[in-house]
Amino acid sequence: MTCAVLCIGGELTRGERDNVNATWIASGLTDLGFEVVEESVVDDDRQRIVDAIERLGRTARVVIATGGLGCTGHDVTAEAVARALSVRLVRHEPSIERIRRRMEKLGRAMSELHARQADFPEGAEVLANPIGTAPGFALRVGGATAFFMPGVPVEMQRMFDEHVAPRIRTLAPSDSYQIRLRSFGLPESTVGERLAGAEGEFPGVTIRHRADPPEIEVKVLARAGSQTAARALCERATADVRRRLNDVVYGEVGDTYAGAVGRALRAKGYTFAIAESCTGGLVGTMITSEPGAGDFLLLDAVTYANSAKTRLLGVSEDALRGHGAVSAEVTAAMAEGVRHVSGADIALALTGYAGPRDGGASKPVGTVFIAVAGPEADVEVKEYYFPGDRLQIQTLAAYAGLHRVRELCRAK
Repeated sequence: MTCAVLCIGGELTRGERDNVNATWIASGLTDLGFEVVEESVVDDDRQRIVDAIERLGRTARVVIATGGLGCTGHDVTAEAVARALSVRLVRHEPSIERIRRRMEKLGRAMSELHARQADFPEGAEVLANPIGTAPGFALRVGGATAFFMPGVPVEMQRMFDEHVAPRIRTLAPSDSYQIRLRSFGLPESTVGERLAGAEGEFPGVTIRHRADPPEIEVKVLARAGSQTAARALCERATADVRRRLNDVVYGEVGDTYAGAVGRALRAKGYTFAIAESCTGGLVGTMITSEPGAGDFLLLDAVTYANSAKTRLLGVSEDALRGHGAVSAEVTAAMAEGVRHVSGADIALALTGYAGPRDGGASKPVGTVFIAVAGPEADVEVKEYYFPGDRLQIQTLAAYAGLHRVRELCRAK
């Protein structure tokens, strides 16, 4: 069963916004067992939307579209669909009432522009939007079953899960199974080298990898005579992928690297403390974004200023004057200090130059020192160089620090 994804909006064609909806929808359709054969993007021009809808209705069996259902003058998707099908727009009174109640909760009156969101092509099935004002709708377009949803990602995702997936699940052929692995610790080129030849060992399996910086996602898709057979084949191939990539695979889709580090800490019963400078609290944010971080995280000290390093962590002024804040010596002292202050089993410290200021020729922007103090070992400091802009450097540093913690947990 072939599917196509259509994303509508001039902000997409002009490059003003990343097309995250297309990736999310295509992934969801593949998980359901569909073959996604096309992703199209069109601006807010009525005729171009009509042309895209008519073409996809001829070439796909399922069409999933997003965008153009809001309350601005540029939101013309419903009008274009009606034109493509040569039907009129009909106002849906239950949707009007839901929009009115939602606007009242926001302390605002419903305008005619808001009311336009309840106008649908005649014969369409309305899909309620529980977290926004713009409903979606479904109908037949040529030979395809087509669904039209808002472009706001969180609204689209909720509508897809609650309305679209249940309606199309039975249309998907039951002959495929996919596992998506998350990894960190190897560049994409090395991942490709390690996976070379893996597909040939498992006929019916497709293995793809893509960078989702700073991580690499590996997708293993198997097709066989039945879903049971496809799942068994996929699991065998996935086990081979894990063997080839070894410890850099930390989980599957939905997992996070911080969550993997948290599991490693819990498994050992270790408590954890962090001292951050160049990352400005990013490591702590990643850790505390995961539920249950209070099981092990004792302290995250963002000691950006030298005075804070001295007062809170006990880093000596002599070390700061003699070696500079971005140095192996100061980073080690930060790790020792936060471990002493918190009483944690493992301490992590990070200092560096994320830009625009640097430390001269010997310490350019991207230079980062990371120190880890374990429960039974001396502090170990490593110097890194991370390319990119400020946020990229900070993100890579945070991941590298967490990687050091995970390695320490797994080594014991």
